[in-house]
Amino acid sequence: MADRRRTPVNNRIAAAHLTDAPEGLMRVEGTAARIGVPVADLLRTPGGDRDRQLVYGEPVTVYEDQGGWAFVQAAKDSYVGYVPSAALAAPFEATHWISAPATHAYSADDFKSPETRALSHGSRVQVLGGKGRFAETNLGFIPACHLSPLGAHAEDPVAVAELFLGTPYLWGGNSRLGIDCSGLVQAALLACGTACPGDSDMQETELGEDAPAGNYQRGDLLFWKGHVAMVRDAQTLIHANAHDMAVTIEPITAAIERIQAQGDGPVTAHKRLA
Repeated sequence: MADRRRTPVNNRIAAAHLTDAPEGLMRVEGTAARIGVPVADLLRTPGGDRDRQLVYGEPVTVYEDQGGWAFVQAAKDSYVGYVPSAALAAPFEATHWISAPATHAYSADDFKSPETRALSHGSRVQVLGGKGRFAETNLGFIPACHLSPLGAHAEDPVAVAELFLGTPYLWGGNSRLGIDCSGLVQAALLACGTACPGDSDMQETELGEDAPAGNYQRGDLLFWKGHVAMVRDAQTLIHANAHDMAVTIEPITAAIERIQAQGDGPVTAHKRLA
């Protein structure tokens, strides 16, 4: 059986396209939906541990919805898990994504008007029109400078990661409210149009090629067991880390020495993206 994190099967149902699902499970095609709340925890079991998070407007496939919990698979990275049924919205045609670290939707095209929703980087919305400095969307009015059209990608993943500086560390986090090491790398790469899995072990296996030892270039990835950081330059890296409980910049040598000294081992891989 494939990795349970990316395999849409539980003890009742299995996605219809799976060829190696256990016998006796109901085969389900799945239906389209989007996340309809600012941030939704993607849980391992209903009411259980958080594996990852999804932000507003992200598309998912719903394979089961019962007892107030929906079993879904995220379109961005195929991660599966449970979200509250109330966190789902009907599909809509997203046109833009939030390219600022965070923003608000307002009730009118006026920054003094009441805000209707807080939105994190990466959220997807439907722009209906424009009013000066604001775009009218399905959620209200959002500052146009905080939006980018779908398909318009950032060019530098390190610069995207730096948008999250100071964001609190949160295990399994994927938003400006809280993020972890692999969530930061994923947000940075997805914003630049590079496919990226959700967890650091997947990222180590699937991203980039081995880089020359000690030859650090901007955008390289450094991996430890259970941790990943992004190289900013030959001397520094950026990562969401539990030492500072935030996204911080740290000297590469100091980070390597500190992480090993605290018992988490040496660097296991140094990868360079194409």
